[in-house]
Amino acid sequence: MSDQPLDGAIALVTGASSGIGAATARRLAREGAAVALVARRRDRLDQVASGIAESGGHAVAVPADITDPERAEEAVQETLDRLGRLDILVNNAGIMLLSSALHTTVEEWDRMVSLNVAGLLHITHAAVPHLIYAASTSPRQVADLVNIGAAAGRAARPGSSVYSMTKSGLGAFTESLRQELLSERVRVSMVEPGTVDTELVDHLNETVRDLSRSRVAGIEALRPEDIADAIGYVVTREGRVAVNQMLVRASDQTW
Repeated sequence: MSDQPLDGAIALVTGASSGIGAATARRLAREGAAVALVARRRDRLDQVASGIAESGGHAVAVPADITDPERAEEAVQETLDRLGRLDILVNNAGIMLLSSALHTTVEEWDRMVSLNVAGLLHITHAAVPHLIYAASTSPRQVADLVNIGAAAGRAARPGSSVYSMTKSGLGAFTESLRQELLSERVRVSMVEPGTVDTELVDHLNETVRDLSRSRVAGIEALRPEDIADAIGYVVTREGRVAVNQMLVRASDQTW
């Protein structure tokens, strides 16, 4: 009998092609879960899946642009078809485009809202019925939905207005959903990373990217694996325990 806490569980992780998403997929696989890797870049998903397989785990690549509601629903259905059920959803996909309101474009704001808000809603809406079913039929007798917020959702800074809005609003959505689903034995949680060394800043223009990096100069940034550890902790608790919110910041981070 396996002593892995997620043995037999099925997880779906969005934004799984790199950074926190890839680290989370690897962490959940080590805990015994089979993982559906959802993101747009098939080549990167295949690399993550191969790495998990080489370590003795199981993962499948499910390329999808979840800003398209039909494709988000198809990604959930493909997970069910290939892995049989859905016990854990980690809503990690997101983009951060920092700029002042004066110098940004509406297109940049739309991109953040499209992925950080609409994409998350699309995949969540498709997944919730299956999480409820898993909670009522699985040996764990519980399912998990984990939303990845950000410290920027608590403390907005110049240039982060719309990004912070998407993450602040996520807190309200998560809390409402938690109350709706607690009687269904679906635990709804939010993990809020601080400064993490990921590809998020790579999407910024050179000027904003340099400014962003100067703001965190002297701070030892968190690694994606640090956030994956937090997510792993949340979803491996016994059914009586719900970790509703977790803020994880770099030790030197003041905001």
